[in-house]
Parts: sequence; structure tokens; C-alpha cells
Amino acid sequence: MTSSITATLVGGPTLRLTYAGLTFLTDPTFDDPRAFPAAGAGGVTLTKLVGPAIAVRDLGPVDVVLLSHDQHADNLDDAGRAFLADVPTVVSTQDAADRVPGVVGLDAWESIDEGDVTITAVPARHGPEGAEPYSGVVTGFVLQAAGSPTVYVSGDNASLDVVAAVARRFSAIDLAVLFVGGANVGRFGAEPVTLDALLASAAIDLLAPARVIPVHHTDWAHFVDPLAALEERLAVGGRRERLLVLERGVPTDALGPTVGAPERLAV
Repeated sequence: MTSSITATLVGGPTLRLTYAGLTFLTDPTFDDPRAFPAAGAGGVTLTKLVGPAIAVRDLGPVDVVLLSHDQHADNLDDAGRAFLADVPTVVSTQDAADRVPGVVGLDAWESIDEGDVTITAVPARHGPEGAEPYSGVVTGFVLQAAGSPTVYVSGDNASLDVVAAVARRFSAIDLAVLFVGGANVGRFGAEPVTLDALLASAAIDLLAPARVIPVHHTDWAHFVDPLAALEERLAVGGRRERLLVLERGVPTDALGPTVGAPERLAV
């Protein structure tokens, strides 16, 4: 089994990870830019600004999809939803399993095994405390395999308490994929529904010394906190070298050697 991890940013929250002999994909989004009308009463129209760096036909086989939630188009758009039918295992929330055929639903801290990998669902909160009736239930994931690094995928989470709980439960996280960008659709005033630069900076402290890949920070109109704000905050705090900013569509050694603090690592 290899201990290396290759990460490829497709766009938005969609990240391809090769890990412990399996290929994982987070939150599939493959549609071209357009507006996605609100679904149901009280919903919010979401506007996609940038298409995927890799088309579905060029992605290659995927063994497991890690789906943080199914209810928002910026995490599962129409082409992403169609893609699920061709994936052997899709893991998400119990609510998603009720709505989407073939999805394996897990509660927080529940695990399943795929190949040599243990996938554990971990808490996530898509907004401030009490957001669930409005944003719905979401989940994050932790991947573990003997001889391989431990990987945390936050999903759409805005809670530092959640990150702290994950860090306590899994004391040796080597790589954290954080959904950032300070997403805000106006539902909770100034409160973001994903980590903004301030919250992400604090989350990175909680997860030290893990390498961190930021995703879901661009490509949609409701992301209001630019990635540069997080980069600047980490640079001031002397932590910029822990952040791996992926070039879209470029396979990257996620835990390779750092080439200077501000550099982006690519193979």
C-alpha cells in the first residue's frame, strides 16, 4: 500500500484523491456555469461562475464519492447527480440516502470499510448553531488505512466546535481538506455557512500540524471571502507553508516536500 496521496482539484468542492489504492471524489459538480433556481419554498438561487477543469469523460474511474450533502447544487449539480450512478460506493448523510438511490447513509462517527480504507462520517454544521432546519444535515469524513496518512474532509462546515471535536477524536490528522470561502446566501445575516478566512485560520490551528488543502473557495457567486484573505492571514501568522493551494486540473502530491512557504506544489 502506498502512503502517498495525489490530489486533483476539479473545481468548487470537487476534489479527486487517490488514497490507499482507491480513488475518491468529493461533492461532484460538473455542470457548465449557469444559475440553479431555488428548490422549494425558502430556497436560494445559486449561480455557478466557472465550469470544471476536468470533464466527466476525462476523470477516469472513481471508487468512492464522499458527498457532504445532496440538497444544494453547489455540492451536487445535475451532471454530478447523474455521475453518481456510475460510482460503486457513494457515502453521505442518512437524509441523502433517503433521497438518492444507492447512497450509503452514515450518522456522525459511524464507519464503513472500502478496500483497505475505513471511512468515518464526522459532524459538520452548514451555518451558525441551529442552521439545520434551513441548511439541512451535512457531513464530513475521515479516511484511515494502515500505513497511510489520515485524511479529514470537512464538507460544508462553519463550526470550529465541530473541527475541535474531529481533532480530539482523530489526534493524528495528516491532511485536511477544508471547504472555505465564507459562503453566504444571506440567510443568517453576516454569519457564513462555510469557513471564512478567520474561521479557517483558527481551524488550521486546531488541526496542526496537518497539511491543508482549501477547496470550495471560488466558482460560485455566493463565496464572498477570497482565498487570498486566508493566505494573507496564514502568512502573517507564519503558517502559510501548511496550506497547499492546488492548480485546477493538475495532479499534485498532497504531502510532498514544501518548496518555500508560498509555493504551490505540483507534480
